Amino acid sequence: MNMKLLTTGAVIALMAFSGVANATELRLSHQWSNKDIRHKVAQMVADDVAAADVDLEIKIFGSKSLFKPREQYKPLSRGQLDMTVLPLSYAGGQQPSYNLTLMPGLVKNHDHAARLSESPFMDALEAKMAEDDVMVLVHGYLAGGFAGKDKCITKPEDVAGLQTRAAGKAFEQMLAGAGASIASMASSEIYNAMQTGVLSAANTSSSSFVSYRIYEQVSCYTPAADVALWFMYQPMLMNKSAFEGLNAAQQEALIAASAKAQAFYLEEAKKEDAASTQVFQDAGVEIAEMSLADFEAWRALAQTTSYAQFVADVPDGQTLLDLALAVE
Repeated sequence: MNMKLLTTGAVIALMAFSGVANATELRLSHQWSNKDIRHKVAQMVADDVAAADVDLEIKIFGSKSLFKPREQYKPLSRGQLDMTVLPLSYAGGQQPSYNLTLMPGLVKNHDHAARLSESPFMDALEAKMAEDDVMVLVHGYLAGGFAGKDKCITKPEDVAGLQTRAAGKAFEQMLAGAGASIASMASSEIYNAMQTGVLSAANTSSSSFVSYRIYEQVSCYTPAADVALWFMYQPMLMNKSAFEGLNAAQQEALIAASAKAQAFYLEEAKKEDAASTQVFQDAGVEIAEMSLADFEAWRALAQTTSYAQFVADVPDGQTLLDLALAVE
């Protein structure tokens, strides 16, 4: 009798163990802190998938703890990493077309960004990702603006003669075309460069302007508002084979969680811009507004600088650029 009870207990324990052993774990890497919007998006997907109870767990490795920021796409494409949240332009070395996702004047505002994410332009980019065994789970763009140490920057002539930091090569090309001198550096170095007189103007994301306290060093801030020049595509990606290896219930849970996170991402990105404006205003910094006419002037300059260089460098660059510019 005791042996029978023992055997039954052992079977139940074995069944329970097998259930745990069969649960699928996905590894997600990113470079951000747990306070960052991009981590929150990843955590939301992980929590919702866990709540779906489909034997699927997403383990998040944040703050560069698993891979360096610019070294995540390659392991993702090789199946050495399951998921990541990253600026797609980081992978521009592998797929030059991705550089179009950090291009001045290509995106006007967050709602325009959302339309781009659902357009033939994004279909074309996703086809290139598929070639690398990569797929998009969550689309998302973050915006940025300008800050001037001694003056406001809204139109191209405002940067003429200024020592300026730009976020990305395409922005450097455009600003140089406007007569600015370019100082290349990480956004974390802007504060000291402003403080020591190395920089007189800077272009970066709304969140970086706040987190690096740039408001302490400038007199004027031009935030992302109705229109903005700086938009960077920063999606949640997944290895395509890893997704296809999940069962139907797991795939459905992941898709549902991602759709919810994408809606959250869009609304929170808008809030970040407004929050940055408030921070600069509270610090006594003048707030400037870029008009639609200013935006169009920048885009016209980008056409002859950044866009022209992209088309020259990328075999199907003109086709991709036309697809992006066709989205209103």
